[in-house]
Amino acid sequence: MINQYILNDTPITLTSDLAGEFPLYLYLAPDKQSLLYSISIIELLSDARVKKPLAVSIEGMSFLLQSGVVPPPKTIYENVFIVGIGDSVEVCTQQNQTQLNFKHEFPFFNAHRLAPEDMQPDEALILQILAEATISRIDESKPTFLFHSAGKDSNSIALAMAEAGWQNKMTLITHKSKGQADESEISKSIAKQLGFKHQILHEVDHLQAQHKRVIEDYFSIVPFPSTDNVMLAYPLYAHQMPELKGANIIDGGGNDSYMMTPPSRHEQKVLPLSKLTSKLAFIRRMAASESLLTPLLRTPAEWYGMAGLSYADSKNIFPKSISVYGHWQAQSKLRQNWDSFDFKTDILTTITAAELHIRKVRTFADSINSNLVLPFANQNVATYFAKMPEAYLFDRKQFKNKLILRTLLKDRIGLDSDKLGKMGFSYDSRSIVLQNWDWIIQEIHQCSLWHQPGMDKVLNRLKSTMQNKHKYAEFSGRLIYRKYLISSWFNRNRFIND
Repeated sequence: MINQYILNDTPITLTSDLAGEFPLYLYLAPDKQSLLYSISIIELLSDARVKKPLAVSIEGMSFLLQSGVVPPPKTIYENVFIVGIGDSVEVCTQQNQTQLNFKHEFPFFNAHRLAPEDMQPDEALILQILAEATISRIDESKPTFLFHSAGKDSNSIALAMAEAGWQNKMTLITHKSKGQADESEISKSIAKQLGFKHQILHEVDHLQAQHKRVIEDYFSIVPFPSTDNVMLAYPLYAHQMPELKGANIIDGGGNDSYMMTPPSRHEQKVLPLSKLTSKLAFIRRMAASESLLTPLLRTPAEWYGMAGLSYADSKNIFPKSISVYGHWQAQSKLRQNWDSFDFKTDILTTITAAELHIRKVRTFADSINSNLVLPFANQNVATYFAKMPEAYLFDRKQFKNKLILRTLLKDRIGLDSDKLGKMGFSYDSRSIVLQNWDWIIQEIHQCSLWHQPGMDKVLNRLKSTMQNKHKYAEFSGRLIYRKYLISSWFNRNRFIND
């Protein structure tokens, strides 16, 4: 459904739901005489009233290159905005134009939680509201799949759905990663224990003609570019499992915003130094992306999931690029007196997690016309955990989070998350780059966004670093991979090539 605000309508305030289950997408007409908005980005951008081809935002592209993500409400497009977790926008008429006044207020401050004596977690209730949040969004006329891993989030959903009796209505699917990162056998054993069907998705390194066609078709459909490392795995999932198309797809993302994301010990040590070294902004105009100096130049906010090309390299390949330093420095100053747990959680979950990690899943679902279900982003689930005392959610000394889920899973299915450590889908994008080099480079060279002499200079240097035993060899490979992802999206995207 598309809603509209036209000139001289009564002023309105638009917000997303509490945990961003349904972000709001806005399109401001170039003449600023009207505003369209919807919870469906595909429906919005496909509307005949949206003037196409859409223009790529120089600021948005600068963020994508240097930070790896475009912070809401900004997007990669001019005149297209996102209202997500904690965001609001006042829409009114001023000087015969539609004006948008955006605000952001983090909704999950720890200071707002109940005291331990006022609330104790109810494991049965947690599983019940998780199941209700999941089932309420499922179209039972379609097959249902849960992206499953050895992690706390997807296993909590699997357990909730098992107790709700959904064993014959849902299949668990998992990605088989290389080496010690592989979770597929753990996932398979948990599926068997809970009584679910299970299917493994395999990683493809050397892309055949059929894989390339699938990927190229994918980039023509997706509404936003993404630099997420696992991005290319998703269209190949649908190639392996055509039954995913049009199905219900359940994902465990969306709870870090209210369960909190503790800073790491390293981050706690480096942030005080970052407040000083980040002021050396002029060096960002000279440092290479893989320079040992580059991390020292990050602002405090950039330590929470932001990574990409240095400003110098960004200018080399995209001469219109602007520095994103001022934005992140302002965000850091705004939160300089915040509790470090609130600081990291606000930046990481409302920007990086929402517009990088969860966005890739939203994009995948959009591309295959599937119904994406995010139980942990459900408002009822978020409301319950948002008031839970922090003692049940995270440990400030051990830097661990989701304590209640750790306890629940260990007690009920014997899954020891502390012993397993942090796990998640991984993807060897470096191998994709090396094994498909000519195809990757051809795509980048065909992209009219780039200053190709500057691009070649940066690519040759990054490739040399990637193939050596350099500290940032893997990072350099990912930067080349990202250039491919952006290039292929720009070359084929229907909304900018209409």
